[in-house]
Amino acid sequence: MKKYLLLLLFAPFFFACSNEPKSDPVVDSLNKVNSGLNSKVGEQDSTIEAYLKAFNDIQDNLDEIKQKEKMVNAAAASGDVSSQQDQIKADIQAIYDLMAQNKQKLASMSKKLKGANKEIEELKRMIQRLETQLNEKDVEITALKDQLEKLNVELSTIAMNYQNLEDQSDQKTEKLNSAWYAFGTSKELIKQGVLTKEGGFIGIGKAEKLKADFNKNYFTKVDISKDNEISLGGAKKPHLVTTHPAGSYKWEGPENKVEKLVITNAEDFWSASKYLVIVVD
Repeated sequence: MKKYLLLLLFAPFFFACSNEPKSDPVVDSLNKVNSGLNSKVGEQDSTIEAYLKAFNDIQDNLDEIKQKEKMVNAAAASGDVSSQQDQIKADIQAIYDLMAQNKQKLASMSKKLKGANKEIEELKRMIQRLETQLNEKDVEITALKDQLEKLNVELSTIAMNYQNLEDQSDQKTEKLNSAWYAFGTSKELIKQGVLTKEGGFIGIGKAEKLKADFNKNYFTKVDISKDNEISLGGAKKPHLVTTHPAGSYKWEGPENKVEKLVITNAEDFWSASKYLVIVVD
């Protein structure tokens, strides 16, 4: 009888041991924090990659400027500049254009670094070094221009005003960085002339598609170099109608609601379409 009593007393213990271990709330909390940190690290890596690409572009431009300076100097040293004026003018114009691109890229990087509010000291030092390089290059180009003018090379037709060149470059950059988005229910977007429903069989299984002559006025403009979040205000079951690579974005928000679409890789996300349409319930 005692044996049976002991078995009854220890039975709950044995059954408890055989079940799956319960989730530890502390461990769960740490896992969530770690996941968040990994996400931030990924975003920071993407930001740093963008800066490094801009740095490389500027250095490539400076290398090209150096080569063109050598050619212009060689032409000037030969003494026979009259027969090479067209090529000299083309090289000088290219030098000014490349410098304008460099200044625009550097200004954009500096602005982004301040806007990101990230204390990345090494990036700041790299930007400062590039600023010094560009200032030194400005002095060299001015001296080269003076040398050519003394040799009676006509440079009046060369666009040497950096501000004008930068304005033109800014306009091109703005166009490249412009994208548009719209979101709403399927019914709302169809009514506004954004979407249409096609396919299916006797009205069943029709798919939402961007209308061929969609209403562009219903879209909101964004700068893809700065705007990487689109607020949805707690939308339910959002999905994209336009084409955007799956690994280039994520949805964020509490369960059953999505507060925003976060673009994790802008270059990939906008590669197929500069128009984004999100349908919500």
